[in-house]
Amino acid sequence: MMPEISLTGVLIVAAVAFLVPLGLGLAPVLRVPSVVIEIVAGIVIGPAILGLVEVDQPLRFMALIGLAFLLFLAGMEIDLGALLRGGEIRGAGVGFLLSLAIAFGVASLLGLAGFIQAPLLVAIMLSATSLGIVVPVLADAGQSRSTLGQLIIAGSSVADFGAVILLSLFFSGDSSSVGSTLLLIGVFILLVAAIGLALAEIEHLGRLSRVLQKLQDSSAQIRVRGALLFLVGFTVLAQFLGLEIILGAFIAGTVLRLVDRDRMLTHPLFRQKLEAVGFGVFIPFFFVTSGIQLDVEALLAGGGAALTPVPLFLLALLLARGLPAALYRPMVGTRGVLAAALLQATSLPFIVAATGIGMELGLLGPATGAALVVAGLLSVLLFPLCALALLRAGKGSSTDSQEGDPDDAGPEPGSV
Repeated sequence: MMPEISLTGVLIVAAVAFLVPLGLGLAPVLRVPSVVIEIVAGIVIGPAILGLVEVDQPLRFMALIGLAFLLFLAGMEIDLGALLRGGEIRGAGVGFLLSLAIAFGVASLLGLAGFIQAPLLVAIMLSATSLGIVVPVLADAGQSRSTLGQLIIAGSSVADFGAVILLSLFFSGDSSSVGSTLLLIGVFILLVAAIGLALAEIEHLGRLSRVLQKLQDSSAQIRVRGALLFLVGFTVLAQFLGLEIILGAFIAGTVLRLVDRDRMLTHPLFRQKLEAVGFGVFIPFFFVTSGIQLDVEALLAGGGAALTPVPLFLLALLLARGLPAALYRPMVGTRGVLAAALLQATSLPFIVAATGIGMELGLLGPATGAALVVAGLLSVLLFPLCALALLRAGKGSSTDSQEGDPDDAGPEPGSV
């Protein structure tokens, strides 16, 4: 006989996940990312305000799968082949190292001031960028394939990849030392590479390829099932090696992107199906549950002093990820640098995930964790809107310049 499990919390969170984008769709003037409203809604229905929901086992499971899917889809945003072939990878790598140096310096100052207890963890959190938020903003501005857009995507990709690796390297709860964790990560990457190469060859066997094409749009949805197996398999492998599950999920998405080279020829809807499962089912549970778990009471208990870190963390994000954008100035101009700085400083999902890990390890207090998440919320709410305004203004001025002088060819693609 199955144990009795209450799904009331799952029902309430599912209702919130449905109503948030519907409400934003009915009020298009509110140009707010839905993830922000989902976290805020979680705070409202959670113990902090209404007390309608507490995080029980079913919600915890749904949120865990949502986090894994979020990192999985973020990994699929990264085209390692293009990065390694293109010239942006060198600049992106230098920019990430500069970000880490700035972030660690700022985090060390915050530690000396008594705002945080784990400068290295906070520095890693400050060095990440929400690639899943940055890409749609660039697409909305028509900049995805421009020089500026490619620089931002490359920088954000390296930041996401590097931050996940560093978090697993230094803050895996089961690891005994940095050296052993580094060895485990190396073993993990070798196993992943071997599995990826094997899958790439197996998928293109004639008979198997025909069967996959036959089953991909049937009730079997074989490619979606395979992707789920890929995700769970790499996540379990990471757990088995004592690494964070976010590393397994993120690498799974990155490798699947590499293996799925002919996706537009044999299964053009594969990506949309995965996004439907992720964003339509599991990922909202992660964000709403994160809001439920956010300890707002601890943040507000200290009055104004407890709220002081929020603007400091927001400024730290802008410094750590924004200043390295100055490297792009020769290619995109001042306006492009400002837009890149704002977009690269946009970060929320990684902050939420890393905050949870830090609190589990006892490295972050509830008030500090809440302040970091609120700073991430503000970055997602403010920075993309400001960057979008800059990009649109730059596009408009470029158009005016071209119309004013027929002989003027206008700026190079990506310069604003």
